[in-house]
Amino acid sequence: MSNRLLPACLLAAFALLAVCGCRKTSGGGEKKYRFTDTLRVGGMPRSYLLNLPPGYYSSSGFSLVIGLHGGGGSGLQFEASTKLTEKANAAGFIVAYPDGTGPIPTWNAGNCCGSAVSRQVDDVQFISDLIDHLVAAYSIDRKKVYVTGHSNGGMMAYRLACELSEKIAAAAPNAASLMVRTACNPARPVPLLHMHSRLDTNVPYRGGYGSGISGAYFPPLDSVFSVWSSNDGCTAPTIVSNNGYTLQKWNTCNAGSSIHYYLTDDGGHAWPGGLPGSVAGDPPSAVINANDLLWDFFQQYRLP
Repeated sequence: MSNRLLPACLLAAFALLAVCGCRKTSGGGEKKYRFTDTLRVGGMPRSYLLNLPPGYYSSSGFSLVIGLHGGGGSGLQFEASTKLTEKANAAGFIVAYPDGTGPIPTWNAGNCCGSAVSRQVDDVQFISDLIDHLVAAYSIDRKKVYVTGHSNGGMMAYRLACELSEKIAAAAPNAASLMVRTACNPARPVPLLHMHSRLDTNVPYRGGYGSGISGAYFPPLDSVFSVWSSNDGCTAPTIVSNNGYTLQKWNTCNAGSSIHYYLTDDGGHAWPGGLPGSVAGDPPSAVINANDLLWDFFQQYRLP
């Protein structure tokens, strides 16, 4: 679990870019592309950042990608370290960066992490309400809503895919594991792209207790994909070793679903192709680019 933030000056610089206001059309005023807002869920105000691509006001039916930061991070920090907004602007999709809760912001992914778990914060309801709100307020195709996340945010992406499969078309966790407390039984096969580094000691891909401060036990990824491939009705995977990473693909799954698992030989507990999550953070993998992979993957799927 990542527990270090980017320097305050960098976050402050990003914060200056954020403006308030929204809705599907620009009206007669200045067109705005970045918004910060709050949504009250269960009596608690929940904050998020939203970025619209440059062509937003001349088109419609956009895809929405929800990006979930790691433990101790924030939406602004996740945006900065992943460079996901750069990809969204170039590819033409909307991206939302919600914030977790607590003095060290975390997500309640089940058995991890932090005060979000101890206080049993209903983050599933928050993201469900956020999807409904954004679809109503912006030109978003409800059938093209996707979720990604890093570390604790990736664990939350797994939980959302389990519990909100009627709203999430596909999921792309990074450096995470499946941490749900009850059996994962999505209502439909959910396509899954997972990225991880062999060198990640915070969330070891072979399972066990990580080197971070979460104190959680992380199930091995082999077990995670066994569960997911069973839920999706997949047959045995194909395994391809490339220069610097191994790719496992379960392509023969129910309803055209699939599972792609990238395991890199470089990097660590970081976003592939991005920046370290903090000054002392692990180096990102250079052999894959998470933003390119997840967008190529997401575009193949939509809700029925």
